[in-house]
Amino acid sequence: MARVVLIKIAAMFLVIVAGWLARRRGFLAAEFTAILSRLVVDVAFPALVFTQMLRTMDGAALREGWFCPVLCGLLIVVAYGVGLALAPLFGGTAQRNTFLFLVAVPNWVFLPLPVAEALYGAAGVRTVLLFNAGAQLVLWSFGVWILHGTIRHAARNLVTNAGLWATALGIAFALLFPRARNLETIDPGTASPGGLVAGAIVQALAMVGSLTIPLSLLAIGAQLGELTVAVHRFSRALWGVLLARLLVAPLVTLALGWVLIGAGVRLPEVTRSVGYLVATMPVAISCSVMAERYGGDVPLAAQGIFYSTLFSLLTVPAMFFLIQRFGL
Repeated sequence: MARVVLIKIAAMFLVIVAGWLARRRGFLAAEFTAILSRLVVDVAFPALVFTQMLRTMDGAALREGWFCPVLCGLLIVVAYGVGLALAPLFGGTAQRNTFLFLVAVPNWVFLPLPVAEALYGAAGVRTVLLFNAGAQLVLWSFGVWILHGTIRHAARNLVTNAGLWATALGIAFALLFPRARNLETIDPGTASPGGLVAGAIVQALAMVGSLTIPLSLLAIGAQLGELTVAVHRFSRALWGVLLARLLVAPLVTLALGWVLIGAGVRLPEVTRSVGYLVATMPVAISCSVMAERYGGDVPLAAQGIFYSTLFSLLTVPAMFFLIQRFGL
């Protein structure tokens, strides 16, 4: 497992570097990077979510994975607790809220998605997408509260979130119309006219959704290429973000998993592994936008994103080596 994660992380990193270089060399202008990001978030990703739920969700899968959104929320809360414990040691009062936010919020979807697919196929992708539902709910409530102290304006972001709507619709269609899972492979010779139309729509959505991972990695690289990141000595707050986000929070999560296993609590393998994967991820790319929007420390957020993404190339495979070594 650790070797699979290492190879996948390395491949993803190379695509991110390609996006970074494209932005630095001017091949991707700032305007196009913004358009690319919106294309991923508002078009390709919802298409991926809907078709993946339609293809893989049934009663058994829902009974097994219903708590994935809750588990993702708990992972964020655990990381926030780590941040609270380490905050007095790193950074001043002015940076405290941003420090806590960066430690708490990992890159929960676009980086773990290809790794989960490589490890567990469609089941891994479905689990990451269910985790995404919980992360979005926590980000726009608890996350906004961490940064700003209020969640008054966050509700409308949930209502208009295309990924959440695609998740709900995909699950609903899969449960209400079980035969719809076969629309991607429908036989034109035996299908009804309505079935042909529905099959064409679903196959078109699947084609668009397949762009999510490569485009998202390029967009992440381009976004990192836009950040103004100082190369001089790291600040104490940045050291704290990297230590807490990449090492302490994942290790605490692994320790909690070990305690639960010892107590006889055993989560399904895919759910457990995806939970560990999300816990080991670097700072989410969206944290810089959130910090700017809600009055956080934008330079610290930019540096935290850049360097945690860079160092995760080493820390994520190392964490999965520990998972294999101790049978977590």
